Amino acid sequence: MVFRGAEVRATGLSLRGDHGWAYRGATLHAEPGGVTAVTGQAGTGRTSLLLTLAGRMRPTEGTLSVAGHTTPKTIRRIAALGLVDGVNDLEKALSVAEHLHERSPGLLRRGRQEARAARALELAGLDLPPDDRTLVRDLGREQRIRLGVALALLDEPGLLVADDIDVGVTADRREAIWGTLSDLAALGLTVVASCVEDAPVPSVRLPSETAAPEAPGAVPGGDGEDDGHAAREEHEGENR
Repeated sequence: MVFRGAEVRATGLSLRGDHGWAYRGATLHAEPGGVTAVTGQAGTGRTSLLLTLAGRMRPTEGTLSVAGHTTPKTIRRIAALGLVDGVNDLEKALSVAEHLHERSPGLLRRGRQEARAARALELAGLDLPPDDRTLVRDLGREQRIRLGVALALLDEPGLLVADDIDVGVTADRREAIWGTLSDLAALGLTVVASCVEDAPVPSVRLPSETAAPEAPGAVPGGDGEDDGHAAREEHEGENR
């Protein structure tokens, strides 16, 4: 796999939804092949900011450039989503192998595709073979995070965004996940990940006092229900 890291420049990004401001005035500069954290408590708009950086949401204010691209449509071509709850949820009744097959069928080149899937799992730090029949419902939180990363890597993106990587995992496993993301950055990939706790990488903290209250059914760590629905539509549309 070859990763051509994308430079990300965001200045004064703000997103307003039906329930108020999801986030306001976010500024971020991610170098190609670097790891950047977006930190903040629930309701600060972490998820919405990540989705904006990945071209799945259009900001209300501010400017965004990813590898020189400035429109959501062109940004989506080079930005991939790790696991984002409420947007690209894993199917609990499907196995690891079935998720990999759905993301990269390759029926005519099965050997090559299996090798790519095995490499993606290895890079994501998930110690499972590409034909593993374990159901997602039987995976732990860390394994699901890593599977989401592996699926994103199959696109060989320039930018990987990963949401809530420290939620539901112990401190030592959080450190291991950050280590995996740093290893990916060392291969050239640009990574932006959101978290609640302080991160061991350059960070942008979203202030809680500027966030709108989360509505019932909101994307975890993100914003209102309607914004999450819009992002799901964007994600589903790109895969049709």
